[in-house]
Amino acid sequence: MGASDEPRRVHFQSPEYLVERLDAVADLFDKDRTDLLVEAIREYLEDNAESETFQDLVAERYYNDQLEFETVKQLVGAETAQRLRILKTDLESEPFDLAPSDDVDIYTGETTTVDPTTASDTSSEQ
Repeated sequence: MGASDEPRRVHFQSPEYLVERLDAVADLFDKDRTDLLVEAIREYLEDNAESETFQDLVAERYYNDQLEFETVKQLVGAETAQRLRILKTDLESEPFDLAPSDDVDIYTGETTTVDPTTASDTSSEQ
């Protein structure tokens, strides 16, 4: 068992009716109250880790230096955290100061003009 898997005692307050319901469910399934709580917390965290809203919030806080990388890894997983770290590094870096190429004309060839008033009409006909 790794250090992060070691049981840790926590204390919290809950409305009495929730504890009573939890105890009833624990009795029904012949389980311990703690086991049900740990399972519920694990499922909640896993569901949120996959939520786009949650990941956006984690990214925003990470980019604003409100979360450390290790915390981000715990919240959204190592792969997503690494992607966020790469993007953050890219966003923080200075843009390249590149002069436009003199030997390439990106506007050569045939051009097309689009009338926005008719463009939306033709897309609805298809």
